[in-house]
Amino acid sequence: MKRSNTFALRPLFEHGEQLLRDLLDASAALWNEVTYERLMRYNGEDGFDGDVWDAPTGTLEGRYKGVLGASTAQQVIRKNSEAWRGFFNLKEKYHDESNTSVTEHPEPPGFRGNEEDGRQLKTVIRNTSYTVEWGDRSRLEILVGSDLKNRYDHTGRLRLEIAGEPSWPDYEKQGRLDLWYDETDSIFRASQPVTVTDARATPLADETAALDIGANNLVACTTSTGQQYLYEGRELFQRFRETTQEIARLQSKLPDGQYSSQRIRRLYRKRTRRRDHAQEALCRDLLDRLYEEGVDTVYIGGLTDVLETHWSVETNAKTHNFWAFRQFTERLATTAEEYGIEVRVRSEAWTSQECPQCGSTDRTTRHQDTLTCPCGFEGHADLVASQTFLERQIEQTVRPMARPVRFEWDDHTWPESPRSPARESPKEQRTDPSTVHRDGNIASGES
Repeated sequence: MKRSNTFALRPLFEHGEQLLRDLLDASAALWNEVTYERLMRYNGEDGFDGDVWDAPTGTLEGRYKGVLGASTAQQVIRKNSEAWRGFFNLKEKYHDESNTSVTEHPEPPGFRGNEEDGRQLKTVIRNTSYTVEWGDRSRLEILVGSDLKNRYDHTGRLRLEIAGEPSWPDYEKQGRLDLWYDETDSIFRASQPVTVTDARATPLADETAALDIGANNLVACTTSTGQQYLYEGRELFQRFRETTQEIARLQSKLPDGQYSSQRIRRLYRKRTRRRDHAQEALCRDLLDRLYEEGVDTVYIGGLTDVLETHWSVETNAKTHNFWAFRQFTERLATTAEEYGIEVRVRSEAWTSQECPQCGSTDRTTRHQDTLTCPCGFEGHADLVASQTFLERQIEQTVRPMARPVRFEWDDHTWPESPRSPARESPKEQRTDPSTVHRDGNIASGES
């Protein structure tokens, strides 16, 4: 099973930080040169003959191995080749009319900045060229080129202190190490892919859950045990939109011919990292709960249904850019493997318009989070959608609990929503019971 340890790093000797910066900067420069050579051939520029694979990578490797070391120079070039192969694969799918998985024209691999605006400090280390020692004083050691050793009068490997605890300290083998400088937090970070044995037992039972992925409420979940969870996303999206507006403002002030800046790139990375952190934490929090519920299968709606049913400029922006729907489903499926839970993608068309009481879809009305029907039904639209979606998959009626658990993101975890008036445990805060099951016609949730 593939997993990864991500951790912060601190150099241990006097000039270690500058040595590491030089290593990362040289890696970015090598990446840029390889990309330039291949891009010119791809575009058919004068003086650049052949295809992208004819770029003089051997010459470039020889130029940089004194700083990076031969193995790291090879890994940077290899990763660049992987990026180009990925681009060609996406391009082929985009032009395949029978394939609908790629909807936007892919772009060739890009550059990692320049000396004037600042490069994106990043490198990759072969699995045999670094060692990790976990313990009270965890350490990472990496190989560096002879030129750097001589420049800083340094002998042996560069030693870095690891901050924090690993998610997967016991693993069978390690993959190549990604190492970069996080400009948002002003710290060096590394990601170590590892292969581990199954970390959890099989699910405790054979219950089922269904998820409704929304534009405002990120995830609404109903389980066959009757439990419901709601992860709210309005504040997250608002911060995403504010950062996007600031990026647009800065771009409007750039000189003619300049398309980005160090500050703009930093905002892009900050925006992406904030979203990815929230996604990872949501997947972990939700799956912990589903595992305890005995869920072994999770159904999630397909992206096509979401866009066809609810398409708008704002929904499209939230689904594609902010919530990164496909990335989220892949992250959810990967995390679910640890729990022995299977994730299945199925059609959820019209579940958010269907009245669970009378079955009508054309008479219901949705206003923000509330779904109402002339038959007397009123309930939370996204929770209703997840319940209807689940019932379609298991072909039986689900009786939800009266008070769903609600969560809001606090930049670190998903604690209970402070807007809910009732509380049953430190991690669970429920909706007002007065809003549910009035005369047997009101569904669980808020109105």
